[in-house]
Amino acid sequence: MEGSRMILIGEKETFISRVLVKKVIDAGAECCFVPWTIDSINANIESASLITLFIEEKAPGEDLLHYLTDIMDEKNMQMVVVGEQFELQWVVDRMPSEMIYKTFPRPVDNAGFAAAITEYLTKAESGEFKKSILVVDDDPQYLTLVREWLKGTYKVTMANSGLQAIKWLGKNKADLILLDHEMPVTSGPQVLEMLRSEEETRDIPVMFLTGKRDKESVMKVVALKPEGYFLKDIQKDELLEKLQEFFILHKK
Repeated sequence: MEGSRMILIGEKETFISRVLVKKVIDAGAECCFVPWTIDSINANIESASLITLFIEEKAPGEDLLHYLTDIMDEKNMQMVVVGEQFELQWVVDRMPSEMIYKTFPRPVDNAGFAAAITEYLTKAESGEFKKSILVVDDDPQYLTLVREWLKGTYKVTMANSGLQAIKWLGKNKADLILLDHEMPVTSGPQVLEMLRSEEETRDIPVMFLTGKRDKESVMKVVALKPEGYFLKDIQKDELLEKLQEFFILHKK
């Protein structure tokens, strides 16, 4: 699990928290204890794939839970919670259910805890928790460029024609389709029409990619009512930022 990392956050480091950290490290993952102050979490969250919230003597404040909810939403992360049963319920009642991967009542099943952490980190490393984006464009160089930009954050699949995209979607699922508006044989609008006509694909969000920025061309794109569009000269940082905003706003 090279590159996989969990942070265990708690009020203070204790014997039990050190045991849990060691169990995770012995299982082959990187792990460290982090005090549950916002500054400490901020300093350690960037490279983390998973958070464990460890409650031993004192429950965290609601302000900390709000902060964790926001940062996990932004980073598409989940959390494991360790504590007494009533403490687990207190946290579960205050956080979105999809953000809590597992809960462990105390006394902790150390082996079960380590197994759950390694299972999650293995899945995260393989990209299982990443959003899936299908990029459809007849320009192989542009496909490769966009894939390089996105592959660190998303699961990216490329299709060089509308028909190839339709075929792929017959066996796979995507959370978003980036669709070239101007393609030969089957154009972007025609592909969108086919997607909207099938029950299996009609609800997949579609954003057009277009190289034309004049008002008339843009209005034609918008009239098709996609979830949005990107000009092809968009830069990497802006594209990643816009995609992150989209997934936050459309979080299920």
